[in-house]
Amino acid sequence: MLTLLLEMAVNKGMEERKCAECGDALHGRKDKRFCSDYCRNTHNNRLNEDATKYMRRINNILRKNRRILSQMNPDGKKTVSGITLAEEGFNFHYYTNIYETKKGGVYYFCYEQGYLKMDNDTYMLVHKQDYVK
Repeated sequence: MLTLLLEMAVNKGMEERKCAECGDALHGRKDKRFCSDYCRNTHNNRLNEDATKYMRRINNILRKNRRILSQMNPDGKKTVSGITLAEEGFNFHYYTNIYETKKGGVYYFCYEQGYLKMDNDTYMLVHKQDYVK
């Protein structure tokens, strides 16, 4: 009986902790915030939804650009017109990095696939070489 009264007094002083996502009671560690991995993932996905949507859109554009460059340049070096790239849906505003040569040429890369703007709206397509950082 005494043990039961002590337990009730201790439990009365402690407020019940609840899951930050679903509100269910939490059991276990004192710093636990979620009742399950599902609730933790759902909570974090909801918090990062806007940023994730933006990054997904940018990554899709970069993947499409890389795929277009790769399909048009299977041998490692080729010259194509800017109109041809644009007709395939290439977006010139998105690239992963830039490489400037000592002579002043500027290569734009979508991962390992790159291009150099030349005269008359033509582009030289290239594969990234090991020495290009």
